[in-house]
Amino acid sequence: MATALRSKSFQKNLLMSVGGIFLLFAVCFTMYQYRREKVYKIDILHSRLQMANYELMQALGEEGVQSDSLFTAYTRSHNLDKMRVTIINTEGRVLQDNDYLKIDSLSNHLQRLEVQQALKNGSGYDIKRTSQSTHETYFYSATRFGNIVIRSAVPYSSELTESLRADNTYIYFTIVLTLLLGLVLFLNTRRITRHIGYLREFAIKAEQGDQLDHELERRLPDDELGEISHTIITLYWKLRHSEEEKVRIKRQLTQNAAHELKTPAASIHGYLESILDNADMPNEQRQHFLERCYAQSERMSKLLQDMSALTKLDEMEKDGLKAEFRPVNVLNTIQNVLEDTALQLQEKGIDVEINAPSQVDLLGDQSLVYSIFRNVIDNAIAYANGASLLKINCKKVSTEGKQFYEFAISDNGQGVDPLHMPHLFERFYRVDKGRSRKLGGTGLGLAIVKNAVGVHDGNTIAEPTPGGGLTIRFTLQA
Repeated sequence: MATALRSKSFQKNLLMSVGGIFLLFAVCFTMYQYRREKVYKIDILHSRLQMANYELMQALGEEGVQSDSLFTAYTRSHNLDKMRVTIINTEGRVLQDNDYLKIDSLSNHLQRLEVQQALKNGSGYDIKRTSQSTHETYFYSATRFGNIVIRSAVPYSSELTESLRADNTYIYFTIVLTLLLGLVLFLNTRRITRHIGYLREFAIKAEQGDQLDHELERRLPDDELGEISHTIITLYWKLRHSEEEKVRIKRQLTQNAAHELKTPAASIHGYLESILDNADMPNEQRQHFLERCYAQSERMSKLLQDMSALTKLDEMEKDGLKAEFRPVNVLNTIQNVLEDTALQLQEKGIDVEINAPSQVDLLGDQSLVYSIFRNVIDNAIAYANGASLLKINCKKVSTEGKQFYEFAISDNGQGVDPLHMPHLFERFYRVDKGRSRKLGGTGLGLAIVKNAVGVHDGNTIAEPTPGGGLTIRFTLQA
């Protein structure tokens, strides 16, 4: 009910705002058009009277219009008895008037609007002014010719008033058009409001955690509004699934971490219990148990460090981290990793071959870049059985207009079954669980690699090495 009321309120506000603007525009247009129509008809009448003034001046000349006999004969012969014609000099004195014989009694016309305009601009008019001499209402049009002004005037009869009245047809047309557009606006706002109501209903259900279905999505229109709504709903489902996936991963991480920590903790507890319960235990056996406790504690410490690193990577804001990126010399970083793992490589009999450009620099986090190479090399040392060579290849590639360094770290060991390839970067995933625990692995090394590479806008894949072995291939943005 509340949704329906708010939807109606939205429709009302939208209709009133848009409709109000359109109505204001229609009123302003009507007023403008009405004024324009009246001015246009006044200009036509003014032009006709101006033409009569020019014809009178052309027929009689300046001296002729001042002659009583010539002026009277012209006005009578040209049927100008219905039009009042007045001759005025530049001082405003009336020289001739065909409608008023007592010229001397006429006041000075210099202050008349049409006369002032004619003296200044050559022509002028005045609308609906009452004559002081005849007490009739006239339309005046005056034209200057040298030292005289010829003024023609027509009385405001019902015929003239009708001819000057603006044509109201366009007003009716505007009203009909306004009503039609108002109807179209109402139908469109109602449609928009209806679909916004559907979307709002979906949002309310999502907020309240109600059971959601795809009914709302099926009712969306097949237009831009439908596409936007469909995108919002799709993003909601993706976000919800993403949140559910995060919860699942965290739950799985907690379960796996508890399981992984339980083994070394139980071992340490067992060894210490044996030492405490057997006071007469030989020194050699006690030393062995203590060494095993130390080894298990080292394993727990490494596991906790790796879990901490993964949690930190998960919680990192990529944009905020990038603001702290600094230039990293990758070749120097690789050399540091090889120096730190030289003893293990030597014990395994693994030689290292590097094929890379002479200079490999990028903006990144030094510790994360070190962690990437360290974990990949540690993984090869621990699990590449029979490997004698570790190749580190690097080349520059371009993807979607961005420059990347592509690294491929390959061993020639026994390799990994293709079934395990898609899962190698999952947390706590092990190809051989028993062997991995025996070697002290945490199952988080390659997961750290994937997350650290992702922070640098790169991708990570695992693939078989041609001829045998495993290749970890990843990219880092240059």
